Amino acid sequence: MVQETKYRTAIEDEILALGPWFHNMRIAGVETSPDHFLGDYPAVKWKAFKHVVPEDLEGRSVLDIGCNAGFYSQEMKRRNAGRVLGIDSDPRYLRQAKFAAEQAGMRIEFRLMSVYDVAQLRDRFDLVIFMGVLYHLRHPLLALDLLYEHVVGDQMLFQCMQRGAKSVSPLEADYDFGEWDIFDRPDYPKLFFVEHRFADDPTNWFIPNRAGVEAMLRSAGFVIEANPEREVYLVRKGERPFMGEPTPLIGSTNR
Repeated sequence: MVQETKYRTAIEDEILALGPWFHNMRIAGVETSPDHFLGDYPAVKWKAFKHVVPEDLEGRSVLDIGCNAGFYSQEMKRRNAGRVLGIDSDPRYLRQAKFAAEQAGMRIEFRLMSVYDVAQLRDRFDLVIFMGVLYHLRHPLLALDLLYEHVVGDQMLFQCMQRGAKSVSPLEADYDFGEWDIFDRPDYPKLFFVEHRFADDPTNWFIPNRAGVEAMLRSAGFVIEANPEREVYLVRKGERPFMGEPTPLIGSTNR
């Protein structure tokens, strides 16, 4: 009993040292973020859409982009995924993810990497998880284009914060230059730009309405297969629409 108490205390001390945590993980019975403003997050959100992910991933490869403390990476391992790679641009989150995975006895790779650098992986994955990232990006469509071109092999689990109208209505393929009214419709695809902060977060840049999310996914070449929860989509790789020019790699120069 004394040894168990010391072990739990050591875990609590390590969790505190690695904090603050955004993912509420359970490590040796200790919660990492028990007072999360969204509740038991992301477990509470996962319950609403986990049924769209196969119970047995049969050794398939998974890329978790913006993995944070690795909640979804661990869930994929629990579903028998083969290779699981989590990437994030925040070193603190990766330290949390590595610690949580080690304590769970799970073999998961983690790398410090931006979504804009995914071409460097030189690999395609059966399932890409891209959740809670898009609205933090200055260049959201570029990110979707890079995912399509370089890492999505089959399916992508996608989530993005939404604001504005929930409704989506059919649109014409083209409109006359003199058209104005269509842009005032609440169900027209929109991205709300946050110049300063939203929810006290300076990295919340673009928040789309539902029509905007779905239009961006289609524009990048993805086909929506399921929408189990308002913000969550399971998409597969489809045919890209006409593109005026290819998506450049970060740091490249077109001459």
